Amino acid sequence: MTTDIMPVLERIASALERLAPATATLDGLDAAGAFIWQPQRGRLSPVRAVSHVALKLLQGVDSQKHLLLNNTAHFAAGLPANNAMLWGSRGTGKSSLVKACHAEINATLPENQHLILIEIEREDLGTLPDLMDLLRASGRRFIVFCDDLSFEREDADYKALKSVLDGGIAGRPENVLFYATSNRRHLMPRDMIENERATAINPSEATEEKVSLSDRFGLWLGFHVCPQDVYFDMVRAYAKERNLLISDEDLCARANEWAITRGNRSGRVAAQFMDDLTASLKSGSQ
Repeated sequence: MTTDIMPVLERIASALERLAPATATLDGLDAAGAFIWQPQRGRLSPVRAVSHVALKLLQGVDSQKHLLLNNTAHFAAGLPANNAMLWGSRGTGKSSLVKACHAEINATLPENQHLILIEIEREDLGTLPDLMDLLRASGRRFIVFCDDLSFEREDADYKALKSVLDGGIAGRPENVLFYATSNRRHLMPRDMIENERATAINPSEATEEKVSLSDRFGLWLGFHVCPQDVYFDMVRAYAKERNLLISDEDLCARANEWAITRGNRSGRVAAQFMDDLTASLKSGSQ
C-alpha cells in the first residue's frame, strides 16, 4: 500500500512546488526601460516599447507637467523627490503624463542611467514590500507606477502602500519613487467615508487611517475636465505633429462634433478623435 501511494504523494508535492511563488530576481534589467511586476511568477516582465504620448502634445496641464517633470528630474539626479498622486477626472492625461515624463527624462540620460518604470497592478499592492526589498538591492533608480488606484470597504492593501510610502521601519528605498493615478482625491468612495463617520464612536478619527494615506504623497496634482479652447489646442497639436492637411475651422468643427457624441472633452477624447481623423484623411474617406 505504501508503494501505491508514493506516486500520488510525489504528484502532490510537484503540484505544490508549481503553485508556490518563485523567488524574485532582478535579472534582465537591461532588456527594457519598463517592466510589469508579476509577483505570482516572481519576475519583472519587460515592456519592450512603452506606449506614451510626447510631453509637448499634452495640452492644458502646463502646471502639472512642470511639477512632475521637475520632481522626476530631481529623482534621476539623486536629489530628494516626492511620491506623486495624480487625481481627477477620467481621460484627462494623468497616466499619460507619468509615462511622458519618464520618457522625457530618459531622453536626457545615458542608457545605463535610465529611470526604470515598473507598473504594479492594483490587486498586487499587498506585495509592494516584496518588490521594495527586491529593488532596494539594485544600483538603478525606479519609478513604481500604479494606475487607477482606489480602495473599497474591507480592503487592507492600503496598509502595505502606507507602510512603503513612509510609515514602515525600513521606509521607501532611496532608489525608488512611487507615482499613482486615481479618479478619487482621497482614494476611497465618498459614501464609504460618510458611512464610517456616521457609525463610528469618534467620527473625526473613523477614517483618519485611510484618508491619511493621501497625505503621504508629497506631490498632489489635480486634473479636471478641459474647456473647449484647451480641447481645440489638443487636437491642433496632434494635427501639427501628424502633418494633417486640414483647415483649422474644419478641424475644430469635427473635433467639437466628436466631443458632443462622446459627451465629454478630454485628452483621451482628443486622441481618439485624432486617430479616427488621421485614418479618414489618409484613406481618402473624408
